[in-house]
Amino acid sequence: MRLKRLIPRSLFGRSLLLIVGPPIILQVVVALVFFELHLDKITQQLATAAAGETGLIVALLERADGDAARADVLAMARSRLGLRIRILPGERLPADGGPRPTGMLERWLDRALKEQVRRPAVVESNQLPTDVRIRVAIDDGVLEVVIRRERLFSGTAYVTLMWMVGASVLLIGLAVHFLRKQVAPIRRLASAAEAFGKGRTDVPLRLEGAREIRRAAAAFLAMRERIQRQVSQRTQMLAGVSHDLRTPLTRMKLELAMLPPGEGRDNLATDVRDMERMVEEYLAFARGEETEMPAPTDLVGMLREIVDRSPAGAASITLTAREPLTVEVRPDAIRRSIGNLIDNALRYARQIEVAAYRTPSAIEIAVDDNGPGIPEEAREDVFKPFLRLDESRNAETGGVGLGLTIARDAVRRHGGDLKLSTSRLGGLRALIRLPV
Repeated sequence: MRLKRLIPRSLFGRSLLLIVGPPIILQVVVALVFFELHLDKITQQLATAAAGETGLIVALLERADGDAARADVLAMARSRLGLRIRILPGERLPADGGPRPTGMLERWLDRALKEQVRRPAVVESNQLPTDVRIRVAIDDGVLEVVIRRERLFSGTAYVTLMWMVGASVLLIGLAVHFLRKQVAPIRRLASAAEAFGKGRTDVPLRLEGAREIRRAAAAFLAMRERIQRQVSQRTQMLAGVSHDLRTPLTRMKLELAMLPPGEGRDNLATDVRDMERMVEEYLAFARGEETEMPAPTDLVGMLREIVDRSPAGAASITLTAREPLTVEVRPDAIRRSIGNLIDNALRYARQIEVAAYRTPSAIEIAVDDNGPGIPEEAREDVFKPFLRLDESRNAETGGVGLGLTIARDAVRRHGGDLKLSTSRLGGLRALIRLPV
């Protein structure tokens, strides 16, 4: 589980990890092995050579007879070995042996001096940025040998390291550029699909990228075209059905207007009004506001308008919205959805609270009431078309069982959802969630 949390979530991150991860691990292992073996071995050999030269000079000084002979030994060491060397008469090395060697070079020099010189010796390198100083105890003082630091290091190791780092940076840069080019079409395809799910059909999508990505994009474009064609055909058909149904209803209303007043006329007029209302609801459900285009909409202003237009009666409605909430939606579809929820609450409750607020990923609109509510096991069934629950909704209150169905359908066509739960007021809570 810990390893799973470390794996990137995005396709770009995972692809980059698969492409760049193994070479980097391999180079790190190779570098560690190379520097551990090569650099350590070379440093050991160079330190041993420097200690051997120092031991040779000490041996020659011990055999030299007189100051002139010792001066010749020092002059030979300076000219032939390139050492800066001198004798410090009367000086002594620290009784505690001086500072302990810390670096790899100091450790190898200290070890080599003990093996080849076999005299007390101190290696000093921290105070000299470009040199290494060796101080060896001799009979009449201290022999000081200064060696250039570059003689004790292998330059090829650092050149190799620079080449490895440079090549790695170049390869990583090329891999990032290549992966961005490959992932970009997938992101555009996802954006187009998300926009289409929210009702926007004008988002362009080009066929680009790898062959598999092109096939996926082509399949999406074909699917989008088929869905748009089916929606257009259904809208045209429903327009014709709407005209055919309205015509006889209009004739019936005209004939009713010509009839003399009476109980039979009033009952018939009520039936015609019910038929007209049911036809409107059926067509609204079937049509689904498909011809409306999304536009930036102020949800707070829409909610105030809906609440203000609600019929005055026994129920009280309060609206809570603390900030402007603007989102791109189909205004009429969302207005109808929210209106259906408020109308539904007005039928069965006396106290209604409407609230709108923003979350990190969505805008939520909650409609709470103190009515009888809906049993938890039936809250999904009420979204089925033409279904009504007699136990919690009186059949005489009106409606044909499409209000919640139309409301959820409109919200889901925006990429959101509508959920029912128990309200804190004791009744039903309808929660609309619109992604932003």
